Amino acid sequence: MFDRPGFSECATFYHHYLRQAPEGNIITFLEKQLERALTLFETIDEEQAGFRYQPGKWSIKEVLGHLTDTERVFAYRALCFARRDPQPLPGMEQDDYVLQANFNERSWTDLVEEFNYLRRSNLVLFKSFDPSLARVVGTASGVPFTLRALIYIIAGHTEHHLKILGERYLS
Repeated sequence: MFDRPGFSECATFYHHYLRQAPEGNIITFLEKQLERALTLFETIDEEQAGFRYQPGKWSIKEVLGHLTDTERVFAYRALCFARRDPQPLPGMEQDDYVLQANFNERSWTDLVEEFNYLRRSNLVLFKSFDPSLARVVGTASGVPFTLRALIYIIAGHTEHHLKILGERYLS
């Protein structure tokens, strides 16, 4: 649906996430990524979900909450760009979001369910976007992004954190 964006379509900070998203149909990748994530999350119980691999690092619950919050923010940005809203959008300080969210007070099942519903809703949204919108540019965090870059960043950001969960939390 949307071709891979170039690195000029987002801030340098996000290039790592663009690299994590594969060539090909990004919507299909997001669908398969959701199924992989849910399969992984099913292996984690409530006790494990509170695990931190090191003091001061996020718990597994906080990682999933961060994934959900970040996807929600980037999907909102994509919606604004698709609707040609000219307003610049604010940034997001991830550590502040996690600190204020109280993810560790919520059940693991609830956090997984929220991520699942959000991703499924975003897939419907992204499929509704006309391909001609791919290169629409908006501003977020004081930086121009294309709509397609936002969708690829969502995929790459999730991929990045799924790898971290596997390597540092669940190995």
